[in-house]
Amino acid sequence: MGPSSRNLYAGIGEGQSTSRPPLFDGTNYSYWKERMRIYIHSTNFQLWLVIKNGEEIPMKKMGETTVPKTEDEFDAEDIKKIENYAKAINMLYCAVNPDDYRKISCNTTAKEMWDKLEVTYEGTDQVREAKIDFLTQEYEMFRMKDGEKIDDMFDRFSKIINDLHALKKTYTNKDLVRKILRSLTPEWRSKADAIYESIGVSNVTIDGLR
Repeated sequence: MGPSSRNLYAGIGEGQSTSRPPLFDGTNYSYWKERMRIYIHSTNFQLWLVIKNGEEIPMKKMGETTVPKTEDEFDAEDIKKIENYAKAINMLYCAVNPDDYRKISCNTTAKEMWDKLEVTYEGTDQVREAKIDFLTQEYEMFRMKDGEKIDDMFDRFSKIINDLHALKKTYTNKDLVRKILRSLTPEWRSKADAIYESIGVSNVTIDGLR
C-alpha cells in the first residue's frame, strides 16, 4: 500500500476487534464517519435510527393533554427505547478521543452528539456545499500525470470520490469507469481502447481496471 493509501485511512483505529466501534483520533473524519455508520448498521440498526432521528420522550395522556412519563411509569416498550438511547450515546463515547469526548459531552442525545461532530469537522451546510463544489471540480479536471504509476493514479482518484461520497455526492460505476479511461496518458490508451471495444464500460468495475 502506497503512502497516499496509508494517509487515506489515518484517523481510523485499525486491527481492532469487530465488537468495538472504529476509534476516531481527530483526523480524516469523513472516513471514520462512514465506517462508524456501517458499524452501527451492522451492530444494531435501531441505534442508527436513534442517532439519525433523535429521541422520543415517553408520554402519557392526562386529560386533554399529554405529559412526559416518570421513570416509574415506563412500560417495557419505553424501557427498550431508553436503553437504546443510552446504548447509542455510549457507542459514540467509546468511538471518540478525549478531546472530542469533551466537545460532545455537553450534549444530551446521541443525535446532538453526531450532529456536533458533523458541524465541527464538516462545517455547516454552506461549507459542505463549498467542499462538494471544490471536489467536483477536482473530479472533472482529474488526469493521470506523466510518468505516474497506475496505482498512484488510482489512489488519487479514490480519495476524490471517497471524499465526495462522504458528502453524499456519488457517481455511477459506469461514470467512474468512463472518467478513468478518459484520464489515462497515451501509454495506457491502448488498454482503454481494448476495454471499450471488447468489454464495454458497463461490464467493468473500477477495481477491474487495475
